[in-house]
Amino acid sequence: MCQLLGMNSRLPASLTLSFTGFARRGGATDHHADGWGIAFFESEGEKPGRGIRHFVDKESAATSPLAHMLRSFPIKSHNVIAHVRKATMGSITLENAHPFVRELWGRYWVFAHNGDLKNYAPTLHGNFRPVGDTDSELAFCWLMQEIVKSHAGVPSVAELSLTLQELVPQIAAHGTFNFLLSNGQALWAHASTKLHYLVRQHPFTEVHLRDDDIKMDLSQHNCPEDRLAIVVTEPLTTNENWTALQPGEFITFVEGCALPAAGAPRAIAGG
Repeated sequence: MCQLLGMNSRLPASLTLSFTGFARRGGATDHHADGWGIAFFESEGEKPGRGIRHFVDKESAATSPLAHMLRSFPIKSHNVIAHVRKATMGSITLENAHPFVRELWGRYWVFAHNGDLKNYAPTLHGNFRPVGDTDSELAFCWLMQEIVKSHAGVPSVAELSLTLQELVPQIAAHGTFNFLLSNGQALWAHASTKLHYLVRQHPFTEVHLRDDDIKMDLSQHNCPEDRLAIVVTEPLTTNENWTALQPGEFITFVEGCALPAAGAPRAIAGG
């Protein structure tokens, strides 16, 4: 199985610390060494932008020079999705490295998946086609196709959340479908088996990485107005209260807050 990492932030924030620990799972502290990738949505001042910086590699994240560069080069963003891969379907090639990117309604959409889909062969009749040979990219293309069929124009985040809640069970019926999706406006997360999240906000504390001998006092790097949600397969730190998503749970993250399927704010665990 692969592992996922996502961030949704109220203000532009760096994911350097979390990515440092996460990248270690790509072949050092865990066996997810069959490629990796990360996508940052650009920020336009303090507002989310439409452009992205997208990096993928078929090498392991623990040894990749590109991953090493990103661990020491802070890129601030409102929405980030990262992935380390353990290949179960599809060859170990660059085109099979997550996250995958497509354009729709003048926006980039970024998607990463953890799990296996059995006997999954949806009909694709639109403009979205897989480049590689993974079940993950196939599922992404089908989601994009069906989103287009559901909306005549650009929908709101709330409308997209409702549409995804209708579409996701059709894929999840074929197996494990943990995923992260973003179009730069929000971060959507679904758990079939395993995803955890927390919200870091004022007052910020010192955190201890689980996969590396690193501690950081977040109060030295954040202001009182900062608030960011981190979503990951397995908790990244040893001294924070991570919330486990329940099987079948779907959450929308907007401005660092977690909104469950019904749209009402969910209780959050501070960091």
